[in-house]
Amino acid sequence: MSLPLLSVAESSVTLVWRERPARPGAVLLAMHGGEEHDERPPSWLNPPIQRLRPFERAVRRAPFGETIAVAEVRYRHRGWNGTRAEAAVDAERALELAVRDVGAATPVILLGHSMGGRAALRVGGHPSVAGIVALAPWCPHGEPVEQLADRRIVIIHSDVDRTTPPDESLDLARRARAAGASVARCVIPGSDHAMLRRANAWHRLTALTVGGLLGHWPLPDPVAKALARTGDDGEGLDLALPLWSPNPGSTR
Repeated sequence: MSLPLLSVAESSVTLVWRERPARPGAVLLAMHGGEEHDERPPSWLNPPIQRLRPFERAVRRAPFGETIAVAEVRYRHRGWNGTRAEAAVDAERALELAVRDVGAATPVILLGHSMGGRAALRVGGHPSVAGIVALAPWCPHGEPVEQLADRRIVIIHSDVDRTTPPDESLDLARRARAAGASVARCVIPGSDHAMLRRANAWHRLTALTVGGLLGHWPLPDPVAKALARTGDDGEGLDLALPLWSPNPGSTR
């Protein structure tokens, strides 16, 4: 049985539970994109969060989905806003609220797109985080990675993204692995930053990855092998997967 949707707000940072089983086996915490600089509050419609809704549904429709609590971070402002890193600050507070609600023993998967991917990577060192799925993440050169040691990270990026350069997520993947993270980076050829072209591939790979990180089924073999690589090994950071391969359950 799922509880009704509810919001938890502290200091204008809002955590919205989209799905909340009475005894969740895990939490999917979604972090949407935004702007480099923008101090306006998100709009009522909040188009960036709408981009993540199909991913949330794909996870919930997977065989394990009924056990997953799905929550969304609602930022105070639309932008990262320089050294204030407001999206990361808000994401960290929302993560703390979620963990306080479900208990520290419940694993959390962070799902972030664009600016939300950057925020997820920033806060990914939290002890309740069982994995990070970063979709077309914004990864400026010099972004810190030390907090990601011992974390499992799967980055999914288009090779022709014109908003968040793919070479920057590749650089972060290399540095995070060298810092002790387990990293795989997958490429969706010919897609776009909004994840509309080849949308089914994005949704399917995300659901497969979330289920694999939570141990519900094996991760795709190339992803599992990439996560096992360490140090300066650069293999598995530019994977073009056969996304039509059988999956453990329908995510359509």
